[in-house]
Amino acid sequence: MLNWDTIDTVLLDMDGTLLDLHYDTYFWLEHLPARYAETHGISAAQARAQLHKRIIEEQGSLNWYCVDFWSAELGVDIGALKREISHKVAFRPYVKDFLSALREAGLRSVIVTNCHRTSLQMKLEQTGLDRLVDGIVCSHDFKVPKEDVRFWDSLQHEQPFDRTRTLLVDDSLAVLRSAAHYGIRHLLTIYQPDSRQPARAIDEFPGIDHFDQIHPGVRR
Repeated sequence: MLNWDTIDTVLLDMDGTLLDLHYDTYFWLEHLPARYAETHGISAAQARAQLHKRIIEEQGSLNWYCVDFWSAELGVDIGALKREISHKVAFRPYVKDFLSALREAGLRSVIVTNCHRTSLQMKLEQTGLDRLVDGIVCSHDFKVPKEDVRFWDSLQHEQPFDRTRTLLVDDSLAVLRSAAHYGIRHLLTIYQPDSRQPARAIDEFPGIDHFDQIHPGVRR
């Protein structure tokens, strides 16, 4: 699938790629609606419907990922609520082995995430991911999400990379499209970002089930 001789830099999404998206799915669909219902004196079903409508309106924007925005918008402390279920943060299979293999192969690994820094800090505390990669870049620092091609220009200034010798692994098709438009040569998606949800059928980009399929040096 990959010729590692043509790759110098590996850019990695975090949620749904390195970490199981189940944490985020559970937070937005179960935990937040329950707490929101308690705060506003409505049923969980009403809370779920109200939240879904409002959140969808921000899809694709930086607000979609912003803890501060949603805390102000919804009148609850999103950061504190996320910490209540921090024990659910978990690696996807074979991630640690893959990151170790990248380091052993002398390949640079950089996490590029839309995760807000409040959530990012909590997830790093839970996983130690920052010790397993060469850098972490948060789109909120650039004020544009990865779905916006301007993100990659900003990334290029902060973490210079040769787009023809770079691999991006991301579960978001919108992000992969943005990266493709920018000219990043090697693109992979994740078929099952959330371990509790069925694998997705995707043919727009090549993909993997788990990282044991693409260890450096392995040809598939």
